[in-house]
Amino acid sequence: MLSLSTATGPNVKKMPLEATTVLGKVRAENLGPTLTHEHFSLNFKNFYREPPAELKQYLSGEIALDNVGYVRQYPYGNQSNVNFFGEEVNKAVLREMKLFKQFGGGTIVENTTHGLERDLDLCYKASKESGVNVIAGTGYYVDGTQSESARSLSVEQISEVIRQDLTIGQAIPSSQTPIKCGIIGEVASSWPITDFEKKVIHATAVVQQETGCPVSFHPGRNAKAPFEIIRLYAEAGGQLRKADMSHLDRTLQQTGELLEFAKLGTYCQFDLFGTEVSYYMLATEIDFPSDAQRIDRIKNLIENGYSDKILVSHDIHTRHRLVDYGGHGYSHLLTNVRPQMKNKGISEENLKKIFESNPATWLCF
Repeated sequence: MLSLSTATGPNVKKMPLEATTVLGKVRAENLGPTLTHEHFSLNFKNFYREPPAELKQYLSGEIALDNVGYVRQYPYGNQSNVNFFGEEVNKAVLREMKLFKQFGGGTIVENTTHGLERDLDLCYKASKESGVNVIAGTGYYVDGTQSESARSLSVEQISEVIRQDLTIGQAIPSSQTPIKCGIIGEVASSWPITDFEKKVIHATAVVQQETGCPVSFHPGRNAKAPFEIIRLYAEAGGQLRKADMSHLDRTLQQTGELLEFAKLGTYCQFDLFGTEVSYYMLATEIDFPSDAQRIDRIKNLIENGYSDKILVSHDIHTRHRLVDYGGHGYSHLLTNVRPQMKNKGISEENLKKIFESNPATWLCF
């Protein structure tokens, strides 16, 4: 049971497993259906890519009915789309949180970290106004988003920033008390992994070992990346059972590679549901999977005994994926994908694991 104590013995008081949300502690059994990798606001301007010349005129300006089809296929080729912040986006996210709650959603993990200009105040408002549990992340995004001063930090200094986010918290305008983060993540790496990114992985392992908190990693776009990240993390003392590897649906597409990675004991996250593109602008050599293929890969993991290690999400980080801009929104997994997972033979027991008990076990400490 999720509420069992982590300590044993006749004289030891049982402590419930709890997750740290922006509104305080929440017991494992109260988290409900959970999205484990989302964003509410971030500065993704560095990831703009020039679209094909013949399409550029259709990808300029704001997102509207006459260009949203092009934006869906070339999401990083529209400047407005990658500007995932500001009052307009915030309002759209707040409306979506109410939809997510209406469709049965319980918790969202907001993975925006240092380097992407996270908005903890928005996380607090989203939770307060909607009733959705929001768990905020700490850590550092890829080297290319960092300032020179951040890159010069030592492992000890990085550890202290993360530690304070988890244990002391950050002051925000909307709350009289500081907001604590409940996860280290997403801890992001490029490929090859840079020296700064290695320091962050090391610091993540140090603080994880101290606190027992959950960790989420973003691998570079190479099949070797997830294995190398976990090697560095484990060597620095991080617990594999509390680690989650994001973006496996775009990173490990061969069945053998995926099963080999699953043996390591981390959580395997399929978090790009809703994104289906014919031409992946950030790594053109990758054939981006469909939602149907993601479900098939999840089924394969279940059939090989890894039903307890699967997490799912959308990784929404561009405007076109929000309902207000013609997108699938944060409820896509609940309203569209989960029914199809059941149609394709995934049992209700395993669906409950994937959407509720697996995230709760990972998030609570």
